[in-house]
Amino acid sequence: MFHKLFLVLGLVYSLHAEDAVIAKLFENENITGTMIIESLDGTERYVYNDERAKTPLLPASTFKIPNTLIALDEGVVSADSIIPWDGVERSVRAWNQDQTLKSAFKSSCVWCYQLFARDIGLEQYNEYLKNLHYGNEKTGPEVDRFWLDGELRITAYEQIAFLKKLYNNDLPFIQEHIDLLKTIMIDMQGENYIIRAKTGWATPEDGEHHGWYVGYVESSKGVYFFATNLPIPSSDELPLRKLMTVEALKNKGIIE
Repeated sequence: MFHKLFLVLGLVYSLHAEDAVIAKLFENENITGTMIIESLDGTERYVYNDERAKTPLLPASTFKIPNTLIALDEGVVSADSIIPWDGVERSVRAWNQDQTLKSAFKSSCVWCYQLFARDIGLEQYNEYLKNLHYGNEKTGPEVDRFWLDGELRITAYEQIAFLKKLYNNDLPFIQEHIDLLKTIMIDMQGENYIIRAKTGWATPEDGEHHGWYVGYVESSKGVYFFATNLPIPSSDELPLRKLMTVEALKNKGIIE
């Protein structure tokens, strides 16, 4: 009986204790932030900075994960759509051309998803956010900015919860659209693993600029979900989101 009790207590501790390996990565980069890595069944969870992991933050372009499903469901875009460039020169060179859904997702094309959003409308978004239980389920008054600098907020733990629903096909969308999203989300592949993920960078005028890297990895060790959030005041630091996450996955033996 005591042996079983110690096993249970040990599991609880492992799920909630600050992870030293991930903490070392943050220390080496001299950066704050948070990271969660969690197995599909929830029996393994590695966390750095639990307090920040519970802090609701703007999702920025990580909202493109549900937003892609919403846009497909509403019929404002399809797998074969060509999204015509409006000719406006923007700061990201990859945005200054016609787009497909895949290229818009990969390049985090803000104007493309803003175009979708205006066609979808606030009333529909409010219904989707409620049905998906996504973050705080709030849009605010601006249909094309609520995930960038509006009222929508999500925690790192909530990112993980949503990604698990996606992996398990437990979302109110047709399987064809879910499968398409999962294909578009492929970000890295190795001999024994596939990472599906999305970056994000929130740059509100009156708040902290922060970056995300969220997704999941299927590897020979199993399926693991991750959510990394860092204060990112400058675009020079954007690569850290992905670099630190991949390094943590390697240190944990999840990928090689």
